[in-house]
Amino acid sequence: MTDTVLPLKGIIPPLVTPLLGRDEIDVDGTRRLIDHVIGGGVHGLFLLGTSGEAPSLSHKTQQEFIQIACEQIQGRVPVLVGITDTSMTESIEFAKFSQSCGADAVVLATPYYFPMHQQDLKRYVEEMAAELPLPFLLYNMPSHTKVSYEIGTIESLMKIEKFIGVKDSSANMLYYNKLIDLKSERENFTVLVGPEELMAQSVLMGGDGGISGGANLVPSLYVSLYEAAVTEDLREVHRLQHQVLRLSKSLYEVGAAPTGYLAGIKTALGFTGLCSDRLCEPLYEMPEDRKQLIHQHMSDLGLFESMGTEGIASQGIGKKSNS
Repeated sequence: MTDTVLPLKGIIPPLVTPLLGRDEIDVDGTRRLIDHVIGGGVHGLFLLGTSGEAPSLSHKTQQEFIQIACEQIQGRVPVLVGITDTSMTESIEFAKFSQSCGADAVVLATPYYFPMHQQDLKRYVEEMAAELPLPFLLYNMPSHTKVSYEIGTIESLMKIEKFIGVKDSSANMLYYNKLIDLKSERENFTVLVGPEELMAQSVLMGGDGGISGGANLVPSLYVSLYEAAVTEDLREVHRLQHQVLRLSKSLYEVGAAPTGYLAGIKTALGFTGLCSDRLCEPLYEMPEDRKQLIHQHMSDLGLFESMGTEGIASQGIGKKSNS
């Protein structure tokens, strides 16, 4: 990744992994989804993150997905690939494969089986970095991995040239503010937020953008909100933030917690016809009555009207077509 695209900024959706069956990629759906999201103006794509259900996919299917996605993206936006695994060797090999497919950077969460103290975690990242063929971001996701990258640990790792940023999904804004303070210590260092409901606030605080799951469905909404935050257009931030919160409540809170957000976004994508709504075991689709409630909410939000022309990418929440 060249300095011309560093620091990474903007909306970088955590692409869902469209599936036709257990460990079977929905190839056509993947291609449609990628074109839809890039058409909405996003600034990059993050493959095989949490929304991509990476831990549930076999290594073979993960590699197949990366290859299909990179071929479809064709360098139009930077590509980040999640390489977190319980095996360090598998993470390194997967990073090498990602490079061979044209990925620009990789993303590394803390290993998610053995709890780790910070000294071991620091050594793990240092040893990993020495063998990674690509720049990397650290992914702070304590709700899923049980361990956080403490601020002191991140600060001690900033001497590593390949270390280009952090994605934080802790929803702890005090922690996030401390990450922003670290940006002053490194040129072109990126700090991105995970929870999309906090994206505008994080940018106003000095962050660089968001890994926003809802941008799979309505990419232009999140791009517009990011741009409003960058220009400090607070009236527009308020208006668009309200739309993001409506979408979040209408889609992510219909299914059972704690994975209702993922079932919601995949169900919505299925209704648009962009890709399959199938989840990967051990996760399962929501009951039919819940699906129909998602459909009703999408209709209420005005998400279907423009599908016959430019698609959802051009459709803001709450905008109704006059045709």
